[in-house]
Amino acid sequence: MGNSILELKPSDVWRYFYDLTQIPRPTGHMDGITKYILSFGEAQGLETKQDEAGNVLICKPATPGFEDRKIVVLQSHLDMVPQKNTAVTHDFLKDSIDACVDGAWVRARETTLGADNGIGVALMLAVLADQSLKHGPLEALFTVDEEVGMVGAFGLKPHWLQGRTLLNCDSEEEGSLFAGCAGGTDLNITFRYKKGAPLIEGDVPVKVMLTGLSGGHSGIDIHLGRANANKLMFRFLKEAIRDYGARLACIKGGSARNAIPREAVAVITLPNDNVEALWEFVADCRELWRAEYAGIETEGISFSAEITQPPLALIPEEVQDDLINAVEGCQNGVINLLHDFPGTVESSSNLAVVESSKGKIDIRILARSSSESRKEAVCSSLESVFSLAGAKVEYGNAYGGWQPDIHSPILKTMREVYRQRYGKEPAVKVIHAGLECGIIQETYPDMEMISFGPDLVYPHSPNEAVKIDSVGKVKDFLVATLEAIR
Repeated sequence: MGNSILELKPSDVWRYFYDLTQIPRPTGHMDGITKYILSFGEAQGLETKQDEAGNVLICKPATPGFEDRKIVVLQSHLDMVPQKNTAVTHDFLKDSIDACVDGAWVRARETTLGADNGIGVALMLAVLADQSLKHGPLEALFTVDEEVGMVGAFGLKPHWLQGRTLLNCDSEEEGSLFAGCAGGTDLNITFRYKKGAPLIEGDVPVKVMLTGLSGGHSGIDIHLGRANANKLMFRFLKEAIRDYGARLACIKGGSARNAIPREAVAVITLPNDNVEALWEFVADCRELWRAEYAGIETEGISFSAEITQPPLALIPEEVQDDLINAVEGCQNGVINLLHDFPGTVESSSNLAVVESSKGKIDIRILARSSSESRKEAVCSSLESVFSLAGAKVEYGNAYGGWQPDIHSPILKTMREVYRQRYGKEPAVKVIHAGLECGIIQETYPDMEMISFGPDLVYPHSPNEAVKIDSVGKVKDFLVATLEAIR
């Protein structure tokens, strides 16, 4: 890894992306980045405003001679998913992202890069600042807090936008035009108990640590079959309790609802006579999982155990057993595929977070589907599993999917531009990730829209990277599309 991203082409896009890496912008902490966008718009002499939800809108007049063209809305979200490797000291509320060039890619050192959706934001800023481009009237919509709850999109008011053609810059596969996406619902699950159980005299406290998984975006990467740290840890715990007399004291796995969990840590206690056998069992699990996920978890799964400080208490045995059985039994990963788009996931579930604290265990699951009825069925199944185990299940952050319209004028225009410019047909797809398009379309039902973007891999994980040459190609395509829209 080396060279500064400021040396890359197109220089305007990478310069603005560099600026974004210097501004902390995890979801829920938007003040710094919205001030930057507002200042940018005002410095360009463009109409700039902010709504009650915190979204920023910058309007750029048409190029002379293009005044009669359609108003086009460009849209990206300002927040990023804060994920880092455990060994790294990084405060996402204070520290900048250490972005660097790694061969054909740009990535960050040990943290998420924020190219999701920072590259889209940078592309929009470059278009707004470039006076040499030819286009009709533009509205650049920068939405806030997309990654948790789609807050900015839900906060949009009717009539705030004048355009009825929207280009969403939040997709991650150059050469593909996305015409639909999945909706999602959070399941917030809680096991509660009044007091912990006492430690068992003579038992040894052991910390068990699972790390090294690839993780990734729980929508875009769910079809890759990557290991879920929570599922593997509870698979281990069930057998450790059954065969080695272990008891569970605490558990923490995963950190974000829309990221496949990469790490999990548990503290257990067990009879001293079984400790040596447990070491062997941990090693056996590590080798078994490496074999099961060979070619998928390429970084190498790390699973280890060590003697630790005694916990204050244990999770009551009946709660422990209900928890483990429910987590073992809940659906995770791909559930079914779309018939009309072969190989595309229709419905999935991500067992994202399991975390114990005094008197309770919190579990967060994100269910996705491009079908509302299938999404409801997935949620109902998950609710049943955890309700039977005695947990409280609540729903939150529900958002609808974006139904594809393969006959829309904007899709026709963009396919033609791509074909003429690059000599091949772009792929037309439906993405399993949640985009703001579906929510925006609920407020603006006559809005036609397409999502596109450069090659981006492993979003929502410290392995996130964006392919350098695809950024320039996407800018070229965007500029040509804006000129072609009538």
